Amino acid sequence: MSSTKSSVSTASVVTDFKEITKMGLSLSVVFSSLAGYFLGAETISFTALFLLAIGGYFMVGASNAYNQIIERDLDALMERTKNRPIPAGRMSVNTAFIIATSFTILGLITLYVINPKTAMYGAISIFLYTSVYTPLKTKTSLSVFVGALPGAIPFMLGWVAARDSFGIEPGMLFAIQFFWQFPHFWSIGWFLHEDYKKGGFYMLPTGEPDKGTAVQIIMYSVWTIIVSILPVFGFTGDLKLSIVGAVLVFLLGLVMLNYALRLFKLRSIKAAKQLMLSSVFYITLLQIIYVADKYLKLVL
Repeated sequence: MSSTKSSVSTASVVTDFKEITKMGLSLSVVFSSLAGYFLGAETISFTALFLLAIGGYFMVGASNAYNQIIERDLDALMERTKNRPIPAGRMSVNTAFIIATSFTILGLITLYVINPKTAMYGAISIFLYTSVYTPLKTKTSLSVFVGALPGAIPFMLGWVAARDSFGIEPGMLFAIQFFWQFPHFWSIGWFLHEDYKKGGFYMLPTGEPDKGTAVQIIMYSVWTIIVSILPVFGFTGDLKLSIVGAVLVFLLGLVMLNYALRLFKLRSIKAAKQLMLSSVFYITLLQIIYVADKYLKLVL
């Protein structure tokens, strides 16, 4: 009996740890960072890759833990978040704070070992996410704009980790992920609108899931597509994209844009969820295409 309780308790601790650090989201951010590293690397260091993956997870996990500490009372009001470890009473604020601070310190040290610039941008990301974006979510819909800044850092961070410098190339990677976040997060804000209202969050540009919001989603989807194919024109330094790569990225963008237009037409929760999923596929496949495009050109 005691062994059964022990295994259940251990499983619960592991589950709560995954939830407080938002493991799924954190791993997707690590994926972006690694993609950026492969794009920037002139010679691949597996040590740097490992440190970037671990350090990146620490930093994102810390941001998510701080976020859940700050928003614990609001999380308790929403269906989507009321069962998170802190509002559900399974984890104390002190325990979450120990996890968050430990992850911050370990993350900064790990990224600093790669190079100081990588650690600096990681620190900026945590600061903007926890100290600016999180408090603004209950004040103004401009919080999404602010949140897009730390959200756009990971793709760029990988390049900085590889080159120990900031220039047009990581700036371009930053821009791609920056513009992409608007259709992505506004689609989430659309289908979770009623739940967000319970917590007092302002996530949509007009405040409502209406035509105005849908138009802005379309606009930012178009901007995302345009920015994503700019490297094909040859003025983004060492960040290059072949015509074939650009065509593939453009076609991916048209799929996402189609779902954005569909949301404008239907203005339904289902259409918003479809757009959200298509945006996830877009950024993931874009990063794969960029990396494959670089290394296939080297092979061929």
